[in-house]
Amino acid sequence: MTIASDNAQQGASHFYRAMRDLLESMDDTIPGKFEITKEGIVHDMMSPVKPHELTVLHLRKRLEKAMPEELVAHTGEPDVEAAPEGIMRHPDVMVIAMADMEGDGAFDPRTLIAAIEVVSRSNPDNDWVSKMRDYPLLGIPVYVIFDPRTGEGAVLTDIHTTPEGPRYATRKDFVYGEDVTIADWTISTDNLPRYGDRETKP
Repeated sequence: MTIASDNAQQGASHFYRAMRDLLESMDDTIPGKFEITKEGIVHDMMSPVKPHELTVLHLRKRLEKAMPEELVAHTGEPDVEAAPEGIMRHPDVMVIAMADMEGDGAFDPRTLIAAIEVVSRSNPDNDWVSKMRDYPLLGIPVYVIFDPRTGEGAVLTDIHTTPEGPRYATRKDFVYGEDVTIADWTISTDNLPRYGDRETKP
């Protein structure tokens, strides 16, 4: 019955709002990055890691050199949020039109051209598993992963429907040193930094 469906949706909405309120109440008092998924709050305890931040910087500069002026490779706030789905994410790099950045509140994920993640040393499954599920659900057409642990990555595109929900149908793997195409633009992956041996997980 629709009443049960509405109640379930209302309960999920209250749960999501409670998690959002909790994150807002912490107000930057706890280090790390917080995101909300279907499973709850994800807390990446990353301290600033030079290879991660330097990779983000290289990708932003290389993309913006290739893209038209009205598009940006954005690396700051705000989050990408789909409250009806109960998901709030913060990609390392968001390819988006400047016009779609106007206004208040979180970005509408449907306005993103691509989301790019640099795999965290402390929580790689967040990028390789959870976001691979969440980003097609949010309607983000291109998801790109760069992994400084291994010097590899993947470009995921072509959202299609599956019994488990929307998923990317196409995956193109690459290794550092190869050119990679993100949406309509091709950039070099030469000289992207790697995590050191002590930082790398198998």
